[in-house]
Amino acid sequence: MAEPEGRLHVTKDPQEPLMKKLEVSNFDVNAITRGAQLTVVGALRALQNPALFTSEHYKQAAIAVAAGIAIRIAIAVPIIGIKVLLWFLSFFINFNTVTWDDTLVNGLDFIQNSVLQVPFFLMTCMRYIIPTLDNMFMDSLAWVDKTYQLKHKDEDPANLRAMYYQNLRLYSTRDGSTHSKSTAEAITMMLMRLGKKAGISLAIFLLSYVPYVGRLVLPAASFYTFNSAVGLGPAGIIFGTGIFLPRRYLIIFLQSYFTSRSLMRELLEPYFSRIRFSKEQKKHWFHDREGLLFGFGVGFYIFLKIPLLGVLIYGIAEASTAYLVTKITDPPPPPAYSEGFAASQQQWKNKHEILNLTLGNLDAHNISGHGVKDEDPLRTGSSKSSSRSSFTPSEPPPAYTGLKSR
Repeated sequence: MAEPEGRLHVTKDPQEPLMKKLEVSNFDVNAITRGAQLTVVGALRALQNPALFTSEHYKQAAIAVAAGIAIRIAIAVPIIGIKVLLWFLSFFINFNTVTWDDTLVNGLDFIQNSVLQVPFFLMTCMRYIIPTLDNMFMDSLAWVDKTYQLKHKDEDPANLRAMYYQNLRLYSTRDGSTHSKSTAEAITMMLMRLGKKAGISLAIFLLSYVPYVGRLVLPAASFYTFNSAVGLGPAGIIFGTGIFLPRRYLIIFLQSYFTSRSLMRELLEPYFSRIRFSKEQKKHWFHDREGLLFGFGVGFYIFLKIPLLGVLIYGIAEASTAYLVTKITDPPPPPAYSEGFAASQQQWKNKHEILNLTLGNLDAHNISGHGVKDEDPLRTGSSKSSSRSSFTPSEPPPAYTGLKSR
C-alpha cells in the first residue's frame, strides 16, 4: 500500500541508544570542577552568616569538637588493643625477624579508614545527636536569600529569582528516605543502609585477594556501580584505568566516590525531608546532577578527614549545601501548591547556564525562562523595598507551574 504524499519519513539512527549510554554530560570534568568550586564559595558564604555565630551554635560546635575527639578515640581503640596484644606476645615471640605484625596493624588501619569508612559512619550519626544541623541549613538558606537581595538591590525586582527560605520553612519535616516522622525508624534505616555498604565494601576488598581473578574484582565492581550511577561511558573509563592502578589507590578512589555520594545524600536531607520525592524521582534528580554533586561532596570529604575538626567542618558543609540548593533547584512553592513540583525538579533546568558562568558571576543567571509575570504573587512583594525586606507572600499563589530561579 502506497504511503500518502507529503508524509515525512524519519530514519532513526540505530547507534542512538548506544551513544546515549556512552554520554558523560552528567559526569564531565566541567561539572565536577564547578562542584568543587561551589564547595569553596558555599563555605565562604556560610561563614559570612552572623546567625551561625550564636551562643547556641558555639555550644554545638564545642559538642562537635568533643565528638570528633571521641570518634578518633573510638577508631584508635581496636588498633591500640592489637598493639598491646602484640607487645604482650613479643615476650614469647621474636618480632624482629618478621614483618607480619606491622602489616597487620597497617592493614587494620587501612580497612577502618578507607574500606569501612568508620570515621564517616560515626560522623553521619551526628545528625541524630545534633538536631541543629537542620536549623543550620535553614538559617543559611535565609542568609543566601538575603545576600542575593542585597547584591541585586539596584536591579528590577521583576528580573530577580523568587526566594527559597520563605516557602521551604512552611513544609513539615519527614525523613527524606522513609517519609516518616519517626526518628527511631530513620536511624534504623540509616544503620541498615550504611551496614549494607560496609559489608559489600569488606566483601569486595577480601575477594580482591583471591588468586588469579582477584585483580579483576575491584575494576568489575567499579564498572557495575558507575554504570548504574553515571552511565556506560564513565564506567568504561574507570574499568580500563582500574586494571592498571594498584589495589590500594583504586580502593581509596572508589571509597572517596561512594563516601562523597553518601555525604551528599546526608547533607541534602533537610531539603528532601521537606520536598517529597518518590524513590524513582530522587534517583533521577541525583543522576542529572551527578558530576556537580561529586565535585561538591568530594571537596568536603577531603576536609572531613582533618583530625578532630572533621565534625565541625560537617556543620559548615551543611550550611554550604543551602547555597548549593539555590543553584541546582527551583524555588519551592508553598506546601498547598506543591503538587507536581518534585516531578518537575528531576531535570536540572539551568544546568548549561550554571556550568558556563564564571566563578565570580554565579548569581548572574536570574531568570529561568518560565515567563513568570511581574505580578507573580510568589514573589516577596511587588516593590523593590518589599523584595529586600520580606519573606512573606502577600496573597495566595497559583498552583505550581514554574518559578524564576537563580
